[in-house]
Parts: sequence; C-alpha cells; structure tokens
Amino acid sequence: MEILFICGSAEIGNDGVGDYTRRLCGKLIRSGHEAQILSLCDHHANSFITETQMSEETEIKVHRIPISAPNKQSLIWVQSVLKTFEPDWISLQYVPHSFNPKGLPFWLPTYLKKIKGNHKWHIMFHELWLGIDAESSLKHKCIGLLQQLIAKRIIHNTKTHYVNTQNKLYQFFLQSHNIDAEILPICGNIPLTAVKKEQLGFVQFVLFGTIHIGAPFEDFIADLMSALNNFDKPIKFVFIGKNGPQLSGFTSILDHYKISYEVLGIQSESVISQVLRDSDFGISTTPYYQSEKSGVYAAYKEHQLNTICVSREWTPTKGQYVIPQIIKYEKNNLNIVPMNIEVSDTQNMATQFINSIFAL
Repeated sequence: MEILFICGSAEIGNDGVGDYTRRLCGKLIRSGHEAQILSLCDHHANSFITETQMSEETEIKVHRIPISAPNKQSLIWVQSVLKTFEPDWISLQYVPHSFNPKGLPFWLPTYLKKIKGNHKWHIMFHELWLGIDAESSLKHKCIGLLQQLIAKRIIHNTKTHYVNTQNKLYQFFLQSHNIDAEILPICGNIPLTAVKKEQLGFVQFVLFGTIHIGAPFEDFIADLMSALNNFDKPIKFVFIGKNGPQLSGFTSILDHYKISYEVLGIQSESVISQVLRDSDFGISTTPYYQSEKSGVYAAYKEHQLNTICVSREWTPTKGQYVIPQIIKYEKNNLNIVPMNIEVSDTQNMATQFINSIFAL
C-alpha cells in the first residue's frame, strides 16, 4: 500500500507531529508498505525540496514546501508529487496551528479539495479546536467555533474515508459533530534505544520538552519535600530538550529547596532515550485531559516511566474520564506509588492503522 502523509512541517526535532509522522512512516516502510511525507507549510524550507530523512535506520522520502509559497505554486508541487508517487491514501496529520500561525487555516479546505488523484483521504486529528474547557476565555471560544467550521469543511471537501484521534476526549467532541473517529494511540518522538543502567544513587525525576504555563510546580515540590521519607535515596531532577521560558522558574524553586538538578538542553535521540530509561518518574505539564495527545507522555510510556501530571487546571466542559497510567498531582494529596506501565509501541500503532484502512 502507498500512503502519502501530509503535515505542516518536517524539520527533524522541531515539530512534534512531523517527528511522529516520520516514526510511523518508518515502521510502515519496514512492514513492507511505501510511505512518504509532504510538509505543506514548512518553516525551515527556503524552497521546495525533496530529501531523505532517517527514522530508526529507515530512509524516508520527504517533500517540503516552504510556508512562504503561494497556494497556486504549492498545489503544482503537490500534484507533481502525486503524479510520481500515486498513493492509495493521503493521510492528513491535522493540527490547526501547523497550517496557520493563529490556528485558523481558512484556506485549507478549498486547497485540499483541489488535490486530484485516485487516492482516499484519512485524517488524524492531533488537535481539535479551542474552547472545549471550562477555563476558556470568550476569545478562545469564538476562535474555537471558527476552527470547528474549518475542521468540518475539511472532512466535507475531501470526502474523508477514515478519521482517527488519539484520545477519548477528542473522540467524544468529534462525535458531538457527527464525526466518527477511531482512537489510534500515538508513539513518542524518541525511539527506545537505551538499556537501563544499574541503579542510580538517587531517585530521578525527568522533565522532557516544553514546560507549559501555569503548572503548580512549587506546590508539587513542597509536597514532595514533605514525602521524602517515602524514598530510600535522595531525589534529583533532570531537564532535557527544549524546555522553554518557564525553565528558569522551575530551577529557582529547586534552588530554594536545595534539590539537585541538571539542565541538559537539546540532545540527540540516543542521549534522551538513555536519560528517560534511567529515570524513575517523568513529569508532564500538559493538562491531564490532554495527556494522551502528548508526544512527551508517549515517550515516557515507551521508556516505561511513571508519569506525574503537574499541570494547570484544564477542565473539559463534558466527556471527562480517568486516564490510566498517569498520576494526577493534586495539592496536599501527593501519591506517587509506581505502577506497571503498559507499552504501546510503533508496531502496534502501525498495524492498527493499516488494518483499519485496509478494511475500506
């Protein structure tokens, strides 16, 4: 089967959805299928290029269209790729902000309708729309209404044959708009390549990737200090990847409590895998009900890490549920008892994806 994946950007290590798509492509290719990637709004391409990218020792052909390209020219390049590759399926990996800085890609439904070929359409909703949480501002609710219209128009214009999302909450909101979506768990952006070292001399907490605004980290650390007698070793924090501007606030809190930490910054996949594998707990600052869309959480799971969600309040207006295998931090109620982690790897994900579209 030939599958062309369309995403926003394909710069390695700079786009979570692009990194996820690359890993999925690699697994599909190793399973005997043909798969390529086309990025429509690439921030790191100065001109249209076709290049080979690597994922777990697998070569993947990637076509990259710069974000500055006019739609007319962009469409010419897309049709050229389709003429050469002739895919059975086009899979749109959808995030509103991947196709417009404000998350409002009004142009996209009409653009996709103009793509000609004998393919079927698949859509993976990595993100939906703003305004589905009780804490949303009026502005976000208004933007969310426009985003809903765009999403429904994309499905209508492409005559989408199959829809996925990666969590029950998004599935619920899609169904509320009469969009049937099957859940396809995502893989992490970091392949498991490391072997766990012998026991370290401390209990290691790792925070990989972006630190989201509003995480009650100081409350968490205060509660953690009150529970130190639960550990038989001292604790240590490791920050790795692009943590963002909130990092300095987190390290200041650790300095205040005299807790040991390291800031490793951007590292290779192999180094990140080793740090995750050697850690005891992974800290996620993604809101609890959005955890399953997080590549960081998926990476923690693949590395058999217990995940502790330390995030701001984000309460869905409906469709709440308990997410297994995540420790939800609540102030003055710290409970970090380790649990058995069920690992969903890229093979399971790729098999589920192929079996679903094969049936159509």
